[in-house]
Amino acid sequence: MQHQPSSNWTKISDSLALILILLVVIGYLVLNLQAPPQIAILLCIMISVAFGFCKRIPWKVMDKGIREGIISGIPSIVIFLLIGVLIAVWIACGTIPTMILYGFSLISADYFLITVFVMCALVGTSIGSAFTTVATIGVAFLGMGKMLGIDLALISGAIISGAFFGDKMSPLSDTTNLAPGVAKVDLFEHIRHLMWTTIPAFIISLVLYFYLGSSVTSQVPLNFETIRKGLEMSSFIHWSTFLPPLLLFFMAYKRIPAIPALFVGIVSSLLLILITQPNQSLVSLLTIMQNGFVSTTGQAEVDSLLSRGGLQSMLSSVALILLALGLGGILYEIGVISNLVSCIQRFVKTRGRLILSTAMSSLSINVLVGEQYLSIILPGRAFLPSFEKLGLARKNLSRVLEDAGTVVNPLVPWSVCGVFLTGVLGVGTLEYLPYAFFCLLCPIITVILGFTGIGVPNEVSVPKIQEQSKV
Repeated sequence: MQHQPSSNWTKISDSLALILILLVVIGYLVLNLQAPPQIAILLCIMISVAFGFCKRIPWKVMDKGIREGIISGIPSIVIFLLIGVLIAVWIACGTIPTMILYGFSLISADYFLITVFVMCALVGTSIGSAFTTVATIGVAFLGMGKMLGIDLALISGAIISGAFFGDKMSPLSDTTNLAPGVAKVDLFEHIRHLMWTTIPAFIISLVLYFYLGSSVTSQVPLNFETIRKGLEMSSFIHWSTFLPPLLLFFMAYKRIPAIPALFVGIVSSLLLILITQPNQSLVSLLTIMQNGFVSTTGQAEVDSLLSRGGLQSMLSSVALILLALGLGGILYEIGVISNLVSCIQRFVKTRGRLILSTAMSSLSINVLVGEQYLSIILPGRAFLPSFEKLGLARKNLSRVLEDAGTVVNPLVPWSVCGVFLTGVLGVGTLEYLPYAFFCLLCPIITVILGFTGIGVPNEVSVPKIQEQSKV
């Protein structure tokens, strides 16, 4: 947030006590009672307001915090809604089905684990959802690997690593939009900066999967062929469907802001539908944009993969973001976050320690709360002033939030991602954890870069600050 808190209304001890209470409430409701995170955060807002009244903090101060917090997230919310529409029209025009089908053509039984990792990365990037990737082609790959006699934990690690590569790097992913939104960075600038950690983690993971999966047979299961045939029969498969994403990527290369670029991506996809599918009515297109694309092939795997998108699909995430931003706004305005930052000022006086502290904060929230969004929002708000004070570019913060927030969540057994993945794949979190190489490597690499200074630029408008040679 751009403004400064009206006053430091709380003591450091009170701030720490409030944060502890909020973490316990969120953890208990979300993990023990399986309550929706939106309700948990709403209750935390109520607790924070009650705390403010007990400390005789005027309502206008807390109200200002809520409003300022939500205002800061409006661009990200607009992007979220546009992404929902973009996913739906990309499926309707055949872009995503063509990406998936062309990707399937690259399958190789001789290099099974590498293929699983790369294919899940491609599909995850194309649709921007790790959950959908794992629940569709991930399950198919797991069945294939079982028939080939490969360790299911190893296959699961490759599936999850690829899926969360896509979840991290796709402009369609909610977390990939959330992190730069919190750090006030352009979406595509954020994605480009992620490559400093993502490419090394991807290459190392590729080598490890090649080493561990060097011996497999050439048997191909029926599920794979069923998905292939379903995609060919139900969708418009053609090279021309790559035009909308190519146009979007070109605009990203030209550094066009995310919202206008998404507008172009949506409009170009709608034009492609009108040209290639003249039977589509205007009413059906509007319904797809609102409610998402609904696949009716009768094949469960294909329908599950393609039935998604639309404005409605993003409203739950938007509600969570609004509540979380409101909570963060209150904590910021009454001085809780500034108190927490002041507690760690002596430790984060250097670049390496700041990035390590940010990463550990994201990781700790993942472990304590198990919620992916909060692991990005809360550390992002807390550490943004420290990055600005040291003269570091804000995209460094957004990258750390992704590296230690987004990809760490599936490694926590009681987290939202951990519970989902274990339920879908039937493999325990602690079983696949040692093989989810990409998820393990990203936070390690981001900390190493922080201490070495490689790929950690200073803010252009701020004079370069001379760091201590020893951290």
